[in-house]
Amino acid sequence: MIIVCPLSKVEATVNRAGAERLLSLLAAGTDMLRPAAIRPENHLHLVMHDIAEAQEGMTLPGEEHVRALLAFAEGWNRARPLVVNCYAGISRSTASAYIIAAALAPKRDELELARTLRFLSPSATPNPRLVAVADHILGRNGRMVAAIASIGRGADAFEGVPFELEIEG
Repeated sequence: MIIVCPLSKVEATVNRAGAERLLSLLAAGTDMLRPAAIRPENHLHLVMHDIAEAQEGMTLPGEEHVRALLAFAEGWNRARPLVVNCYAGISRSTASAYIIAAALAPKRDELELARTLRFLSPSATPNPRLVAVADHILGRNGRMVAAIASIGRGADAFEGVPFELEIEG
């Protein structure tokens, strides 16, 4: 299972779930203290801003980020939960959970997965750039992008409520 949460809830979420792997997607300069329960080799910290198009002085999510998160997910034995966080638990983390679930369950329908994401997290607004890059890498021919576009922007929130996404397949 993948558990998505905001930065403010990482330690509590990791401890409650008994997670041993953590994926963090944060802007440069954002303080991130790895929980003691997570060994250094089980924490992937990707530095990027929550943007969909290039902007001066900001790090656009790119192919290297998506390839790194996919490799990290492939190394996960799924015996214990994987926690994924970004600052608010709304955009980069929900996109990453969607991407990982799609990659690890390649026969799962992209639209069904997007609708499940929306049901589990009314505030989820997956970063469209991350989804588009993953769609290309995974050879989904625009289906991931279209599925995420179909669920629209999530409800306004300061930060998302932690949620669990099961991986099928």
